[in-house]
Amino acid sequence: MRIQVVHCHPLTSSYNHALFRTIVETLESNGHEVVATDLYRERFQPAMTEHERETYMQEAYDHSAVERYVETLKKVDGLILCFPHWWFSMPAMLKGWVDRVWGPGVAFDYDRKDGHLEPALHKIRLFGVVTTYGSPWWSVVLFAGNAGRKVLMRGMKTMCAKGAKSLYLAHYDMDHSTDHSRRAYLEKVRRHVARLH
Repeated sequence: MRIQVVHCHPLTSSYNHALFRTIVETLESNGHEVVATDLYRERFQPAMTEHERETYMQEAYDHSAVERYVETLKKVDGLILCFPHWWFSMPAMLKGWVDRVWGPGVAFDYDRKDGHLEPALHKIRLFGVVTTYGSPWWSVVLFAGNAGRKVLMRGMKTMCAKGAKSLYLAHYDMDHSTDHSRRAYLEKVRRHVARLH
C-alpha cells in the first residue's frame, strides 16, 4: 500500500517523534510505499486564508496553496496520523492541515440541495491514529467523553473515508509514564503496524 504518515509535534526529541519514526520504518521494512509528512519540519501553515474560506462552500474550493498535500491525500491507499492529544484534541497545526486540506471536492462532496456531505476519499482503505494523552484513560473517556477520538473516527473517517479499516492506538497518562510503559507502547505500535496489508 501507499501510506501517508502525518506527524505533528514541535520536538524531534519527543516520544511522539520516536513513534513517527517507528511507524515509517516499520511500514517501509514491510514493503509499503510511505509518504512521511512531518508538519512542523515542513513548516505547514495551519491558518485558513480569507480566500480559502470564501471559496470553501462554493462550487470550487480553491486549495491551490496546499495543492501538494491535497494531491498526496487523493493518491494514498492509507493514512496514519501520529500526534499527541493536547486538551483532549489534536494540536492546532494538525487541525489546520485538516481544515485546509480535507476540503470540499477533496475529502468530501457537498450537496448544495440538501446540505449533506458525501465521502470522497474512496481510495483510502486504512485510516489509522497513533496518539498519546497526558491524562489517564478515565479522564479522557469518562470525563471528557473521548472527544478527540470521536472527531477522528466518527467525524473524519466516517464522513470522508467511509469503509476504510480502522486503527486507533493510544498511550494514556503520559504525564506519569515510565520507560517501561513507553517501550511497551512503542512495541505495540510496531506490532500493529507490521500487520497492516
